[in-house]
Amino acid sequence: MRSLSLFTALALLAGGAATIPVHAQDRQSVVVTASNTPSNNLLVYNSLGKLIQSVPTGGKGGVAGNAGGIATSRDLLAVVNFGSNNVSIFVRSEEGFRLKQIVPAESGPVSVAFGHDHLYILGSTKVESHQIFEFGVSPGLDGQAGLVVADGSAAQVGVLDRQLIISEKSNAIEKVNLTPEGAVEGTATLVQNIPSNVNAPFGLVTRDNEAYVTIAHANEISLVRGDAVLTVTGSGTQSAPCWVALDGPYLFSANSPSMSVSRYVVYGQQIIQDAAVAATFNGSPTDIAYHAGRVAVIDHSGSLSHLSTFKVDGDGNLTLMGLATIPSAANGVVIVRSER
Repeated sequence: MRSLSLFTALALLAGGAATIPVHAQDRQSVVVTASNTPSNNLLVYNSLGKLIQSVPTGGKGGVAGNAGGIATSRDLLAVVNFGSNNVSIFVRSEEGFRLKQIVPAESGPVSVAFGHDHLYILGSTKVESHQIFEFGVSPGLDGQAGLVVADGSAAQVGVLDRQLIISEKSNAIEKVNLTPEGAVEGTATLVQNIPSNVNAPFGLVTRDNEAYVTIAHANEISLVRGDAVLTVTGSGTQSAPCWVALDGPYLFSANSPSMSVSRYVVYGQQIIQDAAVAATFNGSPTDIAYHAGRVAVIDHSGSLSHLSTFKVDGDGNLTLMGLATIPSAANGVVIVRSER
């Protein structure tokens, strides 16, 4: 079994986690984040908030103000190394996660997504595509496009049927076309009908050919379908919905200044706030994931981060299952479902 690093030992003390052999977890659903430290580490937790594995990414952290810093597809998992301009690719096996390769990026990577047999890397000024083969991810890109603003405010990338959707906090919601094979082509263009009061698009989540995009400083969530914004809904009493996660009819927003999560019901063109406050935190949420009946939230408070894992019932109510303390500004969160 892989020996624990110094960072893992610190995290165990801070979070009260006991070391559990990875093979004993029987490939359970796990929650994954990254330490985001100068020596970046992949951190793997079970649903009860116990740290079960820490693996160096081989790169440097340092990213902030983004979402989707970790993405997963089948047995592959990608994590951004902003400080070293590359993305680490891990593979999951019976023994847990192991580093498979490191893929260089054209600009400092902030967000990653899988789709169409490709890995998409959103950097501070560009978005690029890397084809996935049986051996892993191609280190060479097969397409790239400059961002509309390209001032370093890139926040998140998402995958649609034949396009990518991208948010830049400098008031841009944009799309990039894909070839039939899934490679990036052409140039990034703004979507239509962006609200006149647009102020800092942050997080987004996609399903089929739709995307829900937050407009954080305007306290709004928008629905983008095709190449246009169709619907905009206010966040009510909660300030700055920054990051969002979607599964089934429920959309959850992480509201950083309000230190809360709100629940929405979405269908057709409707975005209806169902619960203004579904959960609260002691720090400001910086990312959220929702999958397989679980919600995971990373929040920051001072020099610490907290990873909260919730069970979601049929009515969308959140019940806290596990809480871990991480001694760094952790970045990104994803839920990897058990295959058994």
